[in-house]
Amino acid sequence: MEIRNLISNICNELEDPSSNKQRKRYLEGYLKELLKYNENHPDEVKAPSALELYCDSNPDAPECKIYDD
Repeated sequence: MEIRNLISNICNELEDPSSNKQRKRYLEGYLKELLKYNENHPDEVKAPSALELYCDSNPDAPECKIYDD
């Protein structure tokens, strides 16, 4: 899925009054991460994975380090 479509879908679901509160809280956090990722990677088209979002926010985490042999 494209990141712009995902952001649009999340915004639409957040506007839906029938969505439950826990889901909205989760989506608000996810949307915040997606918008930050999109700001840092403006040319990226595909939606990032959970690991990509995590590493974008935590580049020094051991899971995110890239080693050259």
